[in-house]
Amino acid sequence: MARRSVTRRQFNKWLASSLLLSSPIARTQAATSQGNSALKNQPQIHAAAIQMVAKLADVQWNMNQAEQLIRKALKMGAEWIILPEMFTSAVAFHPDMHNAIQSLDGAPLKMMKRLSREGNAVIGGSFLAKRQQQVFNTFVLVFPDGTLVQHDKDLPTYWENCYYKSGNDDGVLSTPIGPVGSALCWEFIRSQTAKRLFNKVNLVVGGSCWWTLPDEADADSPRRADNFKMLQEAAPRMAKMLGVPVIHGSHAGKFEGFFSPELPDVEYNSEFLGEAMIVDAHGRVLARRAQSSGEGVVFAKVNMIDKPVPSHSIPDSFWIPKEMPEDWKSSWERWLGKGADYYKLVTEHYLKTGNIPEYTPEYLR
Repeated sequence: MARRSVTRRQFNKWLASSLLLSSPIARTQAATSQGNSALKNQPQIHAAAIQMVAKLADVQWNMNQAEQLIRKALKMGAEWIILPEMFTSAVAFHPDMHNAIQSLDGAPLKMMKRLSREGNAVIGGSFLAKRQQQVFNTFVLVFPDGTLVQHDKDLPTYWENCYYKSGNDDGVLSTPIGPVGSALCWEFIRSQTAKRLFNKVNLVVGGSCWWTLPDEADADSPRRADNFKMLQEAAPRMAKMLGVPVIHGSHAGKFEGFFSPELPDVEYNSEFLGEAMIVDAHGRVLARRAQSSGEGVVFAKVNMIDKPVPSHSIPDSFWIPKEMPEDWKSSWERWLGKGADYYKLVTEHYLKTGNIPEYTPEYLR
């Protein structure tokens, strides 16, 4: 599917049909209809970030949960609603993940379009999306008239590379309230993400599917605290570096998977860490949902700004968090190659035939 952006002509059609007459989106676009792309008078958007407790790779079950939470957000008055990364599946290394791959214009997108139209709201979320016989982790932002904009996650995390390819767009999405940035999970903690969005967007939307150490690891391991700190500070740090608000959906809850394609029989049972949140342009958390609260919706009125004023500089390092352990960095780099090998051996075969081929870990060594 070709990427579509929202033009002024399309927006005028919305106004003519009274789809958005009472919304902050309409008021914002009306204020900029004379060719001035800056936002004026610090308009507000009513935003919701969704936190899910997904069933691994169970697309229909997860879509049902997502729809219930979207409807809850609409009842709260939300006009921008952001789902977690891979909201249809969550993620783990598991053979069932192949069953979660959906056509870009398939059931998840149709659901988002239907609810966007019914609720007169902008809805965004990512899923494993197939197009042209390849899979991407695609974030789609849908508008009430059915138009959409999209972003493919740039670099998969660890064995996520087994199930989708890297994207190459800049993550800047054209919307009626101006350019909006999109970031997914560990895109939030890479300097290259902040650099490509810097001074180009008025808002960042996206989500995470952020897991932690396996259950068998020490409960008091400092690595657990380091990992959680990176997640909890990811959205506020991005807001400070760009000087714009952030809406971040997330997953919470347990999952059962396996360690890696090199150790496909070793269990990796763990949990997603939650932290759905809405952050203002100064990095202040307006609303958040802890992992222990499970599924739900956080809501806040977000003040948009005329000109972003960053309060933190973007580091020169590849990774933003200083607490990122060195062995995690090297493992991540290693799996960019190893996961790509698995993708070619297994996932591409599945896309062509519908079958998962037999393989041995030796193929990846």
